[in-house]
Amino acid sequence: MQTFIHYFLHLVFPFFIAFLFFRKDWKKVYLILIATMLVDLDHLFANPIFQADRCSINFHFLHTYYAMLIYVLLLFFRKPFNVIGIGLLFHMLTDFINCLIMYSGCKECFADSPAIELLKATSRLLGI
Repeated sequence: MQTFIHYFLHLVFPFFIAFLFFRKDWKKVYLILIATMLVDLDHLFANPIFQADRCSINFHFLHTYYAMLIYVLLLFFRKPFNVIGIGLLFHMLTDFINCLIMYSGCKECFADSPAIELLKATSRLLGI
């Protein structure tokens, strides 16, 4: 179920964002939102490149809190930059939800995760 949720949020939910909030240009916006998946190219710099139980938040350089601040700043620019910011931030939220799901299943497994404090705080807040 975790994999389904993760890829649904990455590939299908952006359609709803585009259609509901950018109805006039929804096709173009949807393509931009999908293109923000290229942020995952930073995974190529990790060793190993893919690790199923790794939380990408604050691990990969384009998934850091500093990068996310830049993505927030993009929201204040005109199209297409604000749409890119929305896509990148939604991507980070999707990855964080994935991290939370994994964390809820094995808290000890993430003791060394760079996002451990955020995971702890959020799980306390949500009662997970």
